Amino acid sequence: MLKVIVSLFSLLLGIASLLVGMGALGTLLGVRAGIEQFGPPVTGVVMAAYFLGFIVGNYLCPPLIHRVGHIRAYAAMAAIVTAVALSHALVVHPLAWFVLRVVNGACMMGLYMVVESWLNAITPNERRGQVFAVYMATTLVAMAAGQYLILVGEITSMMPFALAAIFLSLGLVPVALTRIGQPVPVEVPRLSLHTLFAVAPLGAVGALFAGLATGAFWGMGPLFAHRIGLPPTGVALFMSAAILGGALLQWPIGRLSDNSDRRRVLAVVCLGAVVAALATYGFILAIPDVLYVSAFIYGGFAFTVYSLSVAHTNDHLDREQALEATRSLLLLHGIGAVIGPALAGVLMEWLGAGSLLLYFATVLALLGLYAVFRMRSRLPIIPAEPFKPMTGDTSRVVLEMDPRVDESQAEAPAA
Repeated sequence: MLKVIVSLFSLLLGIASLLVGMGALGTLLGVRAGIEQFGPPVTGVVMAAYFLGFIVGNYLCPPLIHRVGHIRAYAAMAAIVTAVALSHALVVHPLAWFVLRVVNGACMMGLYMVVESWLNAITPNERRGQVFAVYMATTLVAMAAGQYLILVGEITSMMPFALAAIFLSLGLVPVALTRIGQPVPVEVPRLSLHTLFAVAPLGAVGALFAGLATGAFWGMGPLFAHRIGLPPTGVALFMSAAILGGALLQWPIGRLSDNSDRRRVLAVVCLGAVVAALATYGFILAIPDVLYVSAFIYGGFAFTVYSLSVAHTNDHLDREQALEATRSLLLLHGIGAVIGPALAGVLMEWLGAGSLLLYFATVLALLGLYAVFRMRSRLPIIPAEPFKPMTGDTSRVVLEMDPRVDESQAEAPAA
């Protein structure tokens, strides 16, 4: 048991270090794009490229991992993301950054797959739920901590990029030194959307709209904070407040959904996020300090939408169907995350930086209205499985640790 605990700690430490670096890099690029006057539409496309790479990595990384093994693939991709982080500072051009972001997203998907394969392989079945929750909390807390690396040195210098690269490279060390057997091969994903939309349309639409909102937040949130005049400290506070809100409020909201119609909870969550976004838009100039409080509240609601969508979908499925369905939801979330920053960038160009908040409100209001529509057209069902916090920024492999997934599927060798 001690060996398992040490191995789990090493893997979590490795992914935490990676995500501290990635959290810093994403925010750093958004602010630097504003300083370099790329313009919101161009910045939106550049930032969306990361999520495009995320989707591409879903298909390219499994055969690579199968061919060379987990540790070699992990070492290669960790080296690439480190080089990519430094390259952003060496070549400051939208086209170059677009390519680098695609590569970065694809490699990060591969890194997630390797770490999550090992986590799934060494986690006892009776501890899957606990490890799953700790892993999700680790990812969000690490991303929040990474926001403050942008305060070290001038944003226009190499210093913050180098610091992000250091954390990315350090993420290799705990994993490389872990003595764990080779997990089962990672499968190439299969997408079955027709059945998903037929069985749980609200879950599928919710995953897509969650991607539209959170993708725009990760991609355009730093640029928004920069363009409204926040200093680097304010940018870090804004981003980290929303992320920590998402980490902390998922639990109480999720527990509430276990005892009621999840559609109603999803509708209320969307309403709360809309109110928080509109309140921020209304008071941002008059009372700037409200921004950080409302960002926390907004993040708490908005980051819960994806988890509720997954839980709602699983309520309509048998346990043996949960893994494939949840993988499809993750891909839908990724598609939304590609579209979101580009759409938000165009809107910010037309209506100003504050329109990002109107974008958030519009997306989540539409989802909330659809949830109400589904409530009126279909009787509620009793939640089949307890809520589990989730983010859309992981690989498909971690879904096998979800205790709602049938154990025989989680342990079966990949096709």
